[in-house]
Amino acid sequence: MERLRRRTSLKWRTYPQDVLPLWVAEMDVPLAAPVVRAVVDAVTLGDTGYPTGAGYAEALAEFASGRWGWDGLEPARTAIVPDVMLGIVEMIKLVSQPDDPVVVNCPVYPPFYQFVANMGRRVIEAPLGEDGRIDADALEEAFGRARGHGTRPVYLLCSPHNPTGTVHTATELTAVAALAASYGVRVVADEIHAPIVAPGTAFVPYLSVPGAQSGLSLMSASKAWNLAGLKAALAIAGPGAAGDLARLPEEVGHGPSHLGVIAHTAALREGGEWLDALLTGIAENRRLLAGLLAEQLPAVRYEPAQGTYLAWLDCRPLNLGHDPAAAFLERGRIALTSGAGFGTGGSGFVRMNLATSRDLVTEAVGRMAAAL
Repeated sequence: MERLRRRTSLKWRTYPQDVLPLWVAEMDVPLAAPVVRAVVDAVTLGDTGYPTGAGYAEALAEFASGRWGWDGLEPARTAIVPDVMLGIVEMIKLVSQPDDPVVVNCPVYPPFYQFVANMGRRVIEAPLGEDGRIDADALEEAFGRARGHGTRPVYLLCSPHNPTGTVHTATELTAVAALAASYGVRVVADEIHAPIVAPGTAFVPYLSVPGAQSGLSLMSASKAWNLAGLKAALAIAGPGAAGDLARLPEEVGHGPSHLGVIAHTAALREGGEWLDALLTGIAENRRLLAGLLAEQLPAVRYEPAQGTYLAWLDCRPLNLGHDPAAAFLERGRIALTSGAGFGTGGSGFVRMNLATSRDLVTEAVGRMAAAL
């Protein structure tokens, strides 16, 4: 903990020293050795200029082939963007008009609402089903409403889903592609959590399923290797969207960090063993959390997720109101992410970051229980 407290990033400097921060998606892990070497070597060499070349895209294509069995990622159909959310904004601009709405599956990552609202767009919600999976009927109803409010609506797909950790299946994604084509909706997929899936779970890239040729995807090594401070992401176009991506303004590619590109490339090419160890640790923390909650907070509903390193906790039975995170912070001195910002269906929930040590997961549940 003392070493972590020396960090100066958002997670560790937002709250006072007596607060245990398990909120924002930063990991409490040392960086993968290949990433450290790549960045140190670049700085030592003075290689701190502007990014160029296709190395990042080639590394992601190799990773996608080896990890997901997907050989359809063509580096020629990619573009470097500053990060996933800024890339999403640019993709939405490419495939829709200024007044076209954006469909999301709620509850969902709060920046989906924030960034879309800042574009002056309307968000139309398609709530997830009770099982946390895409509800085809709700999605079709939302697509119908979206077409009524715009000519070229966009569906912003979160895969794996944040905050629930749901990993969408090939069957589900194929149905999404068919529905989108039927309603003339363009799909933009946020796949930033793609490498983080539980053992035995298969991540399916949206662009790999039948009918997704006109889709666009955003990927990055930032979540899986804790590189949010080293900005770089890739926009990936399906074969039918290559012309759209070609219209991306040149200046968008000026935003990524050269050191970020170097770090992400090293992670994808040489960080597989480190990633596997991380996934094992996260799986253990999911099991640990489930056991601790059963013992100390049995009223809290939690289903270990298939993806992400985030836990979505239903605290409604505790009767702490729409924002239980506020009560846990005030009474237990633990910072969790409030579910209220995730849209419809988030009230009464909290999101916990499990990319930490077993000791801190144990302390977190203890603090939550003490808050009651």
